[in-house]
Amino acid sequence: GPSSSHTAGAVRLGLLARNIYKNTPTKVLFRLYNSYAHTGKGHGTEKGLLAGVLGLPVDDRRIRNIFESELAKSIIFSGEHKMSISGESVGAGEIAIRKINDFNVKLTGRYNTVLLVYKDMPGMISQVTSLLQYHNINIASLNCDRSAKGKEASMIISIDGHIDTTVVETIEEIPDVYFVSYIEKLEN
Repeated sequence: GPSSSHTAGAVRLGLLARNIYKNTPTKVLFRLYNSYAHTGKGHGTEKGLLAGVLGLPVDDRRIRNIFESELAKSIIFSGEHKMSISGESVGAGEIAIRKINDFNVKLTGRYNTVLLVYKDMPGMISQVTSLLQYHNINIASLNCDRSAKGKEASMIISIDGHIDTTVVETIEEIPDVYFVSYIEKLEN
């Protein structure tokens, strides 16, 4: 495409959204704002977003005809869980996810990241970070948000290195943890 922000950035947003969701979605609705809404069609933004959600890398030649591809035809509604992911292209193909459902986040795809949604209560951050410390996992950044005291909260933990699936499964078993997603960093 003609623009790293509108095309490569869009693919990277789609890829990161796919990683957050954990699977290829069965139904996708894109809402474009700002420059994406004004010039996205001519720059291939909608093609980039769909290609990313379908797991295609930025340099895949199939992006040009993604709407006619067999991959795109596989997306049909089947009633799986819903998730709202909002992000932006910040230039030179770099991106930032700013919101997941009603939680404020900042995900750039530069680090492997653990996303949790849980019941807001004292000690939850300590439980999770102690588990990571026990497994010698270094935290690069930690961001928490909540809908209201005692209601749902989110924790975004960017880490150095990788997490074994058993660690993620152990986090999922913590009482009052509703959702856990291990989001692998995007390739450059």
